[in-house]
Amino acid sequence: MTIDQPLLTAAQALARLREGNERFMQGHARFPTVQKEVLAELAKGQQPYATILGCSDSRVPPELVFDASFGELFVVRVAGNVLGTSILGTLQYAGTHLQTPLFVVLGHDGCGAVEAAIGSRFGGQQYRSRIALLLEDIEPALEGLDASQPHQALLCQAVEANVRHTVRVLRGTSEVQAREREGVMKLVGAVYELQTGRVRFLEDSSAPAGA
Repeated sequence: MTIDQPLLTAAQALARLREGNERFMQGHARFPTVQKEVLAELAKGQQPYATILGCSDSRVPPELVFDASFGELFVVRVAGNVLGTSILGTLQYAGTHLQTPLFVVLGHDGCGAVEAAIGSRFGGQQYRSRIALLLEDIEPALEGLDASQPHQALLCQAVEANVRHTVRVLRGTSEVQAREREGVMKLVGAVYELQTGRVRFLEDSSAPAGA
């Protein structure tokens, strides 16, 4: 299936996410329901304006957080918003076939997967085999963090570090580098605040946390 050029630029897509999150926080979301006519039109094809790699946490549904309707976001969710073969393949599909101009790695405070990775790396905690494999994708992001600081501060830093690590890995691929050079896509990191509903976009997502 041939997909037309994106309707929005990366800058416009990012502004749209910011505006949607603001409406969400203020209680003015636009899409409580979707009309059947809209669903029928979407059945013909999809053209999302942004791809979101987020955590599976039930408290962070991207479509609600960004006040986005059906067909507007291409969402990939996995515990700890980590990468893996199937995740990378899905992101490649979004870039190659859907041509979304904006990619967002969305973490959230209090992330249980990141907390488990902290326990594994700094506390010697052990987890079931498949969970342990998932945590191995998070632990490199914890390199250089001060494990002696209060737990909550460490967790906050680790969540941001995990987002930045994923962004760095993606930005290290030749495909992302080429598309960013061409100016046809933007890759950013962000952290969702559970208590306020605000999404904090990281200014330089490739830099280490706290830099």
